[in-house]
Amino acid sequence: MGVGAGAAALSGLMALLVVGTFVAASSLGGGMGGGRPTGLAEGTVPAAYQDLVRKWGQLCPEISPALLAAQLYQESGWRPDAQSAAEAQGIAQFIPGTWATHGIDGDRDGDRDVWDPKDAIPSAASYDCELADYVGDVPGDPTENMLAAYNAGAYRVIQYQGVPPYQETQNYVQVITKLEKSFAANKGRVDPSRQAAGAINYAQQKLGTPYLWGGDGTPEDGGRFDCSGLSKAAYKSVGIELPRLASAQWNTGPHPKRDELLPGDLVFFANDLDDPVSIHHVGIYVGDGQMIDAPYTGAEIRFDPIDSPDYFGATRPTA
Repeated sequence: MGVGAGAAALSGLMALLVVGTFVAASSLGGGMGGGRPTGLAEGTVPAAYQDLVRKWGQLCPEISPALLAAQLYQESGWRPDAQSAAEAQGIAQFIPGTWATHGIDGDRDGDRDVWDPKDAIPSAASYDCELADYVGDVPGDPTENMLAAYNAGAYRVIQYQGVPPYQETQNYVQVITKLEKSFAANKGRVDPSRQAAGAINYAQQKLGTPYLWGGDGTPEDGGRFDCSGLSKAAYKSVGIELPRLASAQWNTGPHPKRDELLPGDLVFFANDLDDPVSIHHVGIYVGDGQMIDAPYTGAEIRFDPIDSPDYFGATRPTA
């Protein structure tokens, strides 16, 4: 549906839906409630690794499938061939010396291969639990201390009696504990974002703007956007920073089901419905089965239906 009489009518409907979002959000706090999430939400982990993450994410009390998924995502983005400048290797980013000591034969095929997720994912969980044991007497949150030890070493966590005062380590712990919630199966209601209505309002102001691949809406881009540039800018306008890529925006909050969608949720579309890495498009849900999105080169920002064969799922962004 292009911008015009149809869009104007939809805008009136969406204004009412946005008001409803404000009312719902005003009576609720953000987030998913207290306690550490445990189960793994469907569709958050590539199908090839789901069973491994579910199994090994229960190895000790300090980890969970959702936490292990968040850690692997942060380390490599699910890339089994990832290699860093510091020679960290594989999906779990082990450096050679650490792998030599702590890598295990997870699939029991007679070798320990850092490039094989069937070895590397079990090894990451095993190493996490070893570290949790090493720092078990340190005050504070056991999982946060474990993550800090993974990043900075157990000695530093013991030395500082908690997460060390290193910005890199503190960011690592903060990012993974937040990401954990985006991989976790929801327990009960997923609270609406307080910023959702403002993000929709921002996107509505851009209706009719031509699409630009890689566009962020800057003066250099002529105020034009691509799909993830629009969603990023809309949520930035209300104080929520999202990653640039659509596939990364998938992991910025919990995942409501199709019948739980509220205006402001990000809705995603993928080439492979079993693999979040294949996400290729994102829009901002506005209600009544519609989204605002920047669809493709030659089109304009517009309202589009969300129900299509490549619909992957939704995320409710959190600050």
